[in-house]
Amino acid sequence: MWALFLKEIRDFLSSLTGYMVMIVFLVIMSLFLWVFPTDFNILDYGYANVDGLFIIAPFVFLFLVPAVTMRSFSEEQKEGTLELLFTRPLTDMQIIMAKYLAGLVLIILSLLPTLVYFVSVWYLGLPQGNIDVGGFRGSFIGLLFLGAAFVSIGIFASSLSDNQIIAFIIAVILSAFLYLGFEFIYSMELFGPVDLFIRSLGVSAHYSAVSKGVIDTRDVVYFLSVIAVFLFLTKLSLARRKW
Repeated sequence: MWALFLKEIRDFLSSLTGYMVMIVFLVIMSLFLWVFPTDFNILDYGYANVDGLFIIAPFVFLFLVPAVTMRSFSEEQKEGTLELLFTRPLTDMQIIMAKYLAGLVLIILSLLPTLVYFVSVWYLGLPQGNIDVGGFRGSFIGLLFLGAAFVSIGIFASSLSDNQIIAFIIAVILSAFLYLGFEFIYSMELFGPVDLFIRSLGVSAHYSAVSKGVIDTRDVVYFLSVIAVFLFLTKLSLARRKW
């Protein structure tokens, strides 16, 4: 399993696409936080915080994560190496976990440079260090959970097609619905007392809760459940090819 995990990391980092994905993410975040005259611009906002990072990043993740995961199984299917992969002394779930963990590590590698924003605001604050460390920590953990959930969705989408573009589109649609769809349904106020339950089914509600700096067990269980469900669906998707 770990050999496959390391192979996935090497394959991604040995390609120009891998670096381009991470660079594009950092460039987009930097432009919105430091250059563009928007409400998220740190210098124009006048307060020592990086809240804009955690507002913009989920929308960038909707495209970044599928771009990272789209090749996971699609490429194996297209090149005809998927059957060879399953002949190795590994269970289906070990193969899935190796690819999932590789995708998660790559997302973490994309996020780590954003810590520079925190350090910059720390020194720019008046007085120096005047920044909500607890809020930043909670928001960063929430972003990690969000990325982990999107990776599981991307892995599942990649198992559905041997076309990477189709896998990318499916992952974007599923991730967008899980993040925004339930919020949209909730905002329509169609189901009365059930509206809050519908909202709780979406990722956005739990991401917002964690971003406040309070790590609630219910939010952690939710994210772990989403990850487990989509990894299980991936296993079913791959198993049907053996039928």
